Amino acid sequence: MNFKIAAYGVRENEVEYFQKLNQYHYQLKLIPELLTTENLATAQGMDAVLLRANCTANAKNLAQLKDWGIKYIFTRTVGFNHIDLEAAQANGQIVARVPSYSPHAVADLAFSLGLTLQRHLSLAAFNSHQQNFQVLTEEFSREIHDLTVGIVGTGRIGVTEAQNYRALGARVLGYDVFQSPQAQKIVEFVDQDQLFQTADIVSLHVPYFPGKNDRFVNQELVQKMKPGAILINTARAEIVDTSAVATALENGHLGGFATDVLDNEKQYLGKEVATIPDPTLKRLLALYPRVLITPHIGSYTEEALTDMIQISYDNFHQVLTTGTCPNLVQAD
Repeated sequence: MNFKIAAYGVRENEVEYFQKLNQYHYQLKLIPELLTTENLATAQGMDAVLLRANCTANAKNLAQLKDWGIKYIFTRTVGFNHIDLEAAQANGQIVARVPSYSPHAVADLAFSLGLTLQRHLSLAAFNSHQQNFQVLTEEFSREIHDLTVGIVGTGRIGVTEAQNYRALGARVLGYDVFQSPQAQKIVEFVDQDQLFQTADIVSLHVPYFPGKNDRFVNQELVQKMKPGAILINTARAEIVDTSAVATALENGHLGGFATDVLDNEKQYLGKEVATIPDPTLKRLLALYPRVLITPHIGSYTEEALTDMIQISYDNFHQVLTTGTCPNLVQAD
C-alpha cells in the first residue's frame, strides 16, 4: 500500500519495531523529534501523522495539515489531550488512539518505584556513591509482606500492580468508582479516606479528566496519609498537587514520592535541561533520593511498544478499508 505515514517521536531503538511490524506495507517516515510548529513541514506530502504524547496537534498545526491534505491524525498513546479534537472534527480530520497496551509496563514501573523508596534503596545507593558506607537509621525498613498498599484506580494497570504486591504477601486496598469483578478478586475495596489513611504505599492509576479531578490528591488528602507513607504517580501529573507533596516531604510527614509524569512535560522530556523554571519541580529535585523522577518511561518496554505500533497500524488499516474503527476519538 502506498499510504504514507509520518511517525513522530520515534526513538532510535524503536525503528526496527516500526519496520518489522509493518504488515500492511505503509510508506513510513520515521522522525525522532516530537511534532512541533517548527518542524511541521516534515509532514508535507504525507497522508497521515502518527503522534505520541507531547506532540503539538493544536488548531494551527491541524489547519496546516488539512491544507496539505492530511486527513488522519492518529496517536500511538492512550491519552489524546495533545490533539485539539474540536479543531480536527471541524477540519474533517479523523483521530484514533491506542486504548490500551501491556498493563505490565506501567504497573511494573510503579511497583519498582514503590519498593525502591520503601526499602530506601535509592538513599542507600546514593550514600554509597558518595563513598559513605555507613548503615543509617534512615535505611531501616519493613518487609513487603507486612505492608499495606493502596491502589487508586483499579483498571488493568492498577489490578496488575496489585497482583504484583499480592504475590509477595502485602495487603492491597483499592479505591475506584467502578469496582470490576476482576479487581474485586484482587483488592480489598475501601473508601478513599480509609485508603489514604491506612496504606504505606499509595499508587495512582486514574485518568485525568480536565476540570473534574484536577489536583485531586491535594493538601488535605496528603495530610491524611500515614506518617512516612510513600506516594507513587505513574498516571497523569495534573491529578497531584506536587507543591503539597513537596511540603509534606520537607516537613517529614511523607517518606517518599515517585513520579513518572511532570507538569508542562514538553519543557523537559527528551531534553537535557540547563535551568528549571518551575519552582515546585526544583523543590522535588532537591529532595532526591527521597523523591524519584523518571522521564515518562512507563510505556517504554518492548511489549508495550509492540502493542502501540501494531494497534496503530491496525487502526489505519480498519479506517482505510471500512471507513471506521473501534478506536476513533471525537470531541464531546
